[in-house]
Amino acid sequence: MELRQLRYFVAIVDHGSLSRAARVLHIAQPALTQQVRQLEEELEAQLLHRSAQGVIATDAGKTFYEHAQAILKQVTDAKSAVAQSNDKPSGTVALGIPQSVSGALALPLLTAIRATYPEITLLLTEELTGNLIVQLKSGRINLAVLFDDGQLSPFASTPMVEEEMMYITRADSQYGAGKKKSVTLAQAIKAPLILPGLQHGVRPRIENIVRAQGMSLDNVIEINSVAILKSAILADIGATILPVAPLLSEIERGDMIALPISGERMARTLALCASKNIPLTNAAAAVERLVLDVTDDLCRKGKWLHAEGLARE
Repeated sequence: MELRQLRYFVAIVDHGSLSRAARVLHIAQPALTQQVRQLEEELEAQLLHRSAQGVIATDAGKTFYEHAQAILKQVTDAKSAVAQSNDKPSGTVALGIPQSVSGALALPLLTAIRATYPEITLLLTEELTGNLIVQLKSGRINLAVLFDDGQLSPFASTPMVEEEMMYITRADSQYGAGKKKSVTLAQAIKAPLILPGLQHGVRPRIENIVRAQGMSLDNVIEINSVAILKSAILADIGATILPVAPLLSEIERGDMIALPISGERMARTLALCASKNIPLTNAAAAVERLVLDVTDDLCRKGKWLHAEGLARE
């Protein structure tokens, strides 16, 4: 198996066509087809499904595509690490951010990168936490902001921030708390709660807190999209328990209200994580430091609402 075969295969899947991939790669289509056939013979699996409309990856091909992307990225990172200097880091760095964090961190970070490291290209990936973990393990991304649920031992992790989680509803919701300044946990879980699935984000944290109080979540609507979650709250289908960051614009406009949950500390901790097995390039290490600096600055100036920067060793 050769690196060029991996590049060829990724290009075919990306373009959905052997002919288009051949033009982009500047090789003859029969030669490209032969390389794919050799790969399939070596792997003893069909990687592509061919039709009149083009080509798509088979299930085996999708798995191989993920690994091929990760390998090619690590090769690029290795070349970049050798070429770049400590004084002027350059290259491409892929950073994964959960959907519920990007509203607070993404734009300030992009602005800081352009001002501080203009020769670094930052690729921001906004994903669900579970997907970010898979990508970080495989090497497809260099860094990821993850929720510290006590299971980050496979990664090199640095504490970032602790965010308070609040009870959030439509401003005139039937699930609102009237003129109350806060709600209890028991009151909050009486409403239909719109939450991410158990494998993602804040849900396991909320479940553990509720269970520790001898209660249970019996009326949950699972939605793994911040955009759809917003729409569901505005349609008054239910309420949610989340940090305010992903819903800040709606809260500031007065479309939603956020109330603290009294009697129980509802918070989540975020950590900046990297692989223990894949060394960071100089550029990735520079981005790592900058993410922490930007986070501290946002918390210190009160621009990351209901969030507190965490001490580090």
